[in-house]
This record gives sequence, C-alpha cells and structure tokens, in this order.
Amino acid sequence: MSKAPRNPKMFYVTHPFVCVNAREPGSPRGSCAEKGSKELHGYMKAKAKELGIKNIRVNQSGCLDRCELGPNVLIQPEGIWYSIRTKADVDEILQKHIIEGGRVERLMLEPTDRLPKDVEARRAKAAAE
Repeated sequence: MSKAPRNPKMFYVTHPFVCVNAREPGSPRGSCAEKGSKELHGYMKAKAKELGIKNIRVNQSGCLDRCELGPNVLIQPEGIWYSIRTKADVDEILQKHIIEGGRVERLMLEPTDRLPKDVEARRAKAAAE
C-alpha cells in the first residue's frame, strides 16, 4: 500500500490573482487593464494590509483568458472567479470571501460565462426564481 504524499503547510492561505493584462487598444476582447484592473489590484493589496488580513498574497496576473468579463480576480486555492468593477466590489470580496469565508454571489463567474450577456442572463434567471 502506498503512502499518500505529504504536503507542506501553505505559506499563504489565500492568493487573489488580479488580471492586469493589457491588449492593444481597440481589441475586440478588451482587456482587464483598460477596465482599471491595475488600480483595483493596488487597492486590494493596500486594503488587505489595512484590514490586517494575515496569510494573503494579492498577486498581479497576466491574462486569465476571460477578458470580456473583466477585470477578473481568481481566488486560489478555491478557484473562485469574480468580475470586479469598483473598490466597493473589492471591499465586499475581502470581507465576505477572505475574512468570513463566504462568497459574493453577485460578482462570481461560472465556468459557462463567456460574455457579459451570459452573466446578465444567469443573474436575471436567478433573480426571477
């Protein structure tokens, strides 16, 4: 019988990856950078520090390939995707997801979401139920 490998304790417990990829101006897919992701990354990093959140590393990321839905944040190790637009969105993710361990449903992206209209349709359906 083989013994399961031992994993070391995680150095950082939470890793938000904020896409800061910039595409050429006029790209049909757009980019997270042109939607303000660099500012939102800086804000998230500073706010996490201000809140005294431990064991977190707020990272910049290259393209996460969901440009149309950005700015995007991927929270690891959970693998939860968020689409953020404002500092208030960042505040809500830090409080509800990182500090409280919950989810911010209104900002979450599903694997099937490809375009903003996909997200809008899914959210409208959920609201009607």
